[in-house]
Amino acid sequence: MTVTASGPLPDRPYDVAVVGAGVVGCAIARALAHHPRLRIALIEAQDDVGQGTSKANTAILHTGFDAAPGSLESRLVRDGARRLAAYAAESGIPVERTGALLIAWDEEQLAALPRLAEKAGRNAYPAARTLGPAELYAREPHLGPGALGALHIPDESVVCPWTTTLAYATQAVRSGVHLHLGCRVTGASRYEDMHVLDTTRGPLRARRLVNAAGLHADTLDRALGRHDFTVTPRRGQLLVFDRFARDLVRHILLPVPTALGKGVLVAPTVHGNVLLGPTAEDLHDKRATHSTADGLAALRTRGRRILPALLQEEVTAVYAGLRAATEHDDYRITAHPAQGYVTVGGIRSTGLTASLAIAAHVVGLLTETGLDPGPERAPEPVRMPDLGAAGPRPCERADLVAADPAYGTLVCPCERVSRGEIRDALASTIPPRSVDGLRRRTRARAGRCQGDFCGAAVRALFEGAAR
Repeated sequence: MTVTASGPLPDRPYDVAVVGAGVVGCAIARALAHHPRLRIALIEAQDDVGQGTSKANTAILHTGFDAAPGSLESRLVRDGARRLAAYAAESGIPVERTGALLIAWDEEQLAALPRLAEKAGRNAYPAARTLGPAELYAREPHLGPGALGALHIPDESVVCPWTTTLAYATQAVRSGVHLHLGCRVTGASRYEDMHVLDTTRGPLRARRLVNAAGLHADTLDRALGRHDFTVTPRRGQLLVFDRFARDLVRHILLPVPTALGKGVLVAPTVHGNVLLGPTAEDLHDKRATHSTADGLAALRTRGRRILPALLQEEVTAVYAGLRAATEHDDYRITAHPAQGYVTVGGIRSTGLTASLAIAAHVVGLLTETGLDPGPERAPEPVRMPDLGAAGPRPCERADLVAADPAYGTLVCPCERVSRGEIRDALASTIPPRSVDGLRRRTRARAGRCQGDFCGAAVRALFEGAAR
């Protein structure tokens, strides 16, 4: 197992280098790891996997009901949803099938619902059906007044995005993939049959290159002489409400979509919270992941109409993420055989759902570049810590506590995180390199007090392991 975060990179060339360790890049590395003969590098600019768009999304496992029929995105989302549901069950990733309601608030939106149901059918999802206001309010009694009807999508689900990305990366690393963190690509060139990447940790050479760099995919594409798309960062700000708000909502509550995206939604999370957001702000700065007073005020205004009682609940966190929007309506996944190069660009909010299908598609495209992946062998399964609110945490399992009292010693009471869980995360295949990384792996400091009670103890455990 090789995870590096500093020092020079290996001199020996890789068969494939994947740039970007978001959920899609990690899924691609995992898929390539099915072929033991390949020497693979996964390169990430930041100090952890899933640090970009992947950590700041609405965590929905989509059905693909509203994708453009016939598009690559539609096909990969459908395939990916099946793959991820099975993978989550195998790997312990929490998923909650809540269903979704696409809510019409005026006559124009109400008239759009049958067209959206027909579109869902063309996307091979025939289960969508329209609801009248009586059934809608029976399903969601806390919904704001004035809703005229809804489209019910029974199979939409919520999932843990952090655990998904980490599971892919863990399985890849255990299967021999070299994960190089803190390794920002600053330039790229190709000499004969070899890509040479200039990075902040020195040069890296690879015979094949996969560009899964997310917000920076267009920059790397241009460095290799291509101009296929331009990424415009689209900021989405979100509010996270306390667990006491969870009883207010039973489904994912969606607006009728617009050209800018799916709009502001209210959604439960597998962690027991409720999300409100995201905004959709097209920017120029690919580092603008801060929230704004205007953005949060706009969310509150929208939320007050959708679920008025939600605004009376406490907000435990605010976050913002940037989506890699492009001028195209579909994913930009393209093989360039003469260059030994595959671009994976324009992956929007459906990328989490489609990740495993995108990975399989990319491996197929790599064979078009002349890559012979060799024999296939499935990696050993992984079992991730279940961070969902529905199941018992280790501190609530008498068998674990009896075998190891560290699981019975609470460090973060809000999220029921034990000393044993923190110890396990710090000793894991891809250990956290920050307190925030530890939070994503355990939920420590993610609860109602946001670390006011446990912050010092969590930091002490983290720093003690680092010494």
